Amino acid sequence: MAVGRAGKRKWSAGCTAVLTLMPTVVICLIAYYGSIGWTIGMSFTTSGILPKYEFAGFDQYIRLWSEPRWHTAFANMFIFGALYVGGCLVFGVALAIAVDQGVRGRNFLQSLFLYPIALSFIVTGLAWQWFLNPTVGLQAFVRSLGFEGFVFDWLSSPEKAIFTLVIAGVWQSSGLVMAIVYAGLGSIDSEIWRAGRVDGIPKVRMYRRVILPMLTPVLLVCVVLLAMNVVKSYDLVVAMTGGGPGFSTDLPAKFVVDNLFQRANIGLASAGATVMLLAVLVILLLSACIQRIRKARP
Repeated sequence: MAVGRAGKRKWSAGCTAVLTLMPTVVICLIAYYGSIGWTIGMSFTTSGILPKYEFAGFDQYIRLWSEPRWHTAFANMFIFGALYVGGCLVFGVALAIAVDQGVRGRNFLQSLFLYPIALSFIVTGLAWQWFLNPTVGLQAFVRSLGFEGFVFDWLSSPEKAIFTLVIAGVWQSSGLVMAIVYAGLGSIDSEIWRAGRVDGIPKVRMYRRVILPMLTPVLLVCVVLLAMNVVKSYDLVVAMTGGGPGFSTDLPAKFVVDNLFQRANIGLASAGATVMLLAVLVILLLSACIQRIRKARP
């Protein structure tokens, strides 16, 4: 009898939990996944300033890939992504190791590189736009010291402006990598370090050959998070360069938003957003494959 009452209470608690979560699940399905489905559907229509449910096949995708601006934005995504992810990993891992080794100024380093995480990319972009502006920023300051020949005009150079985004992005996100990797370093068994000291292995080699390979899942998480930032980068571009000079620093997210709100082309914007979604799915698929291959190794 007592068992039956306990089972009823358990069933009742389960039903209560399901009913409590149901509104959130329904809203998520409709607002999030429903929006994704609607966007994908719009990419196959002739929608312009208003939605039109006239099937157009792959016309919007053909038009998308014939746009020079989209080619620039898509290429910039790989340039920015490679340098941003690589830079964040290098600086983040180096900082994590420095903090793990208890270098002087450890607390200062932690504060200096963890503080930017609390800032939005809008704030970061505006700050770096001012700092790198040739007329009021770094170049003007150095020239005021008497170095009249000093030139640092990357922000106004179509060939170099994309690298200013990388500088700002790495400054913003290196602290995140540092925090994640530092937490991973804290989980390393002290016996491994003791064995390394007994064998006389230098610390640099221990990190390179033993510790960092053990942190591969942690580093993979960092890569996935950073890659997501690359795909959805919009606010940093808008705040720092506005996509310019010209369209030299355009990224897919800005291309999509501009076509949706400024050019009033829902179909083309939806096609671009769908391509971005596919890029995210590819990243997640590669991450899952790498994890599976790693687990399958003896």
